[in-house]
Amino acid sequence: MTKTVKEVLDMNKQAQIVDLRFVDLPGTWQHFTIPAHRLDEDFFKEGIPFDGSSIRGFQEIHESDMLLIPDPDTAFIDPVAEIPTLVLSCDVHDPITLEAYDRDPRYVARKAEAYLKTTGIADTIFIGPEAEFFVFDNIRYSTNTYESYYHIDSEEGWWNSGHNDGPNYGGQISPKRGYFPVPPTDTLQTIRSKFMLALETAGVPMELHHHEVATAGQSEMGMRFNTLTRMADQTLLYKYIVKNVARQNGKTATFMPKPLFGDNGSGMHVHSSLWKGDENVFYDEKGYAGLSQTAKYYIGGLLKHAPALLALTSPTTNSFRRLVPGFEAPVNLAYSQRNRSAICRIPVTKSVKAKRVEFRAPDASSNPYLAFSAILMAGLDGIQNKIDPGLPQDKDLYELPAEEKKLIKQVPGSLEDVLYALEADHEFLLKGNVFTTDFLESYIDYKRVHELDPMRLRPTPYEFSLYFDC
Repeated sequence: MTKTVKEVLDMNKQAQIVDLRFVDLPGTWQHFTIPAHRLDEDFFKEGIPFDGSSIRGFQEIHESDMLLIPDPDTAFIDPVAEIPTLVLSCDVHDPITLEAYDRDPRYVARKAEAYLKTTGIADTIFIGPEAEFFVFDNIRYSTNTYESYYHIDSEEGWWNSGHNDGPNYGGQISPKRGYFPVPPTDTLQTIRSKFMLALETAGVPMELHHHEVATAGQSEMGMRFNTLTRMADQTLLYKYIVKNVARQNGKTATFMPKPLFGDNGSGMHVHSSLWKGDENVFYDEKGYAGLSQTAKYYIGGLLKHAPALLALTSPTTNSFRRLVPGFEAPVNLAYSQRNRSAICRIPVTKSVKAKRVEFRAPDASSNPYLAFSAILMAGLDGIQNKIDPGLPQDKDLYELPAEEKKLIKQVPGSLEDVLYALEADHEFLLKGNVFTTDFLESYIDYKRVHELDPMRLRPTPYEFSLYFDC
């Protein structure tokens, strides 16, 4: 339900502080803080200026002044702040023209939802992400001229089964054996409940939480679906709550896709469905897995554009440590109603309202505003151009004979590859001016300069194992 400015000002009576948040190009929340008495009705119209040149992917120094306008619908009382704090997400505007800023990821999401309505295909897209994460007890890492290392520790990590420098109660989780054990094997039951309750206090309807497959504290919580922009807002809130509650309980949380070698990585499977009024456009009782032809074309768009999509949904070098066969990773460009090795899965349900498509490639290192918008745009392109996704693949794709396996395309193997794919295939993102050429060029340039090039320059510890004695 939409909040009015008056309702937010009433909420502000509970607060001493107002925290104003917005998102940078990679997808990290940024903020600054004002005393609660500064928030009035005019503030929602006039906004507050800030320096855009200091934000990743935004302005140059000679055009740095930008404006934040708070969105009242995003207001919540921060459940993890020590001082009573009202939080507002903001949209970025040009301070002279007052126009929305094209490089603001939240504006991209707003434009995607507006474009959907103009197509006549549907009025609303509902999004439901499943963001996985790890909760560790300790993390150390460093990289410089003469050394590079990381060190992870978790009381339930399988490598601690033999430690003898203090009490050892056993029961550590073996690789790929972490799915659904009860406490004391699941050591995180209480803290995950704290995560979930804090999110509900902040106004996010939650559905469940559980331990995930990997050792060393891999976890997942389910949020109730929402519209695209609001779900992107909530995804950033989800990460914020998890990280802060973990820190308050003497632990640390990460949404890094692949922090552990030899076990499953963390994804963010994104469920989506299109609705026209009260009708789920994706449902057809007679279709494969209950899918309409429209839904199949939507899948066709996702499969066709997947290499380019991954530049926005799986956008880090570490994402491709996760997207490898053998770790429940969705590397196959196929769809299926049950097969988790396919990049598109149709969850089994008899509910008309719950019929949806699950795109399994994304992870939570992505900017959710960009990831969700790109998924929608690829799906719409599939519908508009009637892209046939081919036959479903309901076999175990990892165990296919070699001659059959080679017929199924797989996702690209690196961030470099998907950035090239995005350069070659991005016209579908430009429809309705949802993404702009300037935005995509800036995004690709940022990824190459700040992520790919630094990675190329650095030897890794494992390279010493392979090559030191050459």
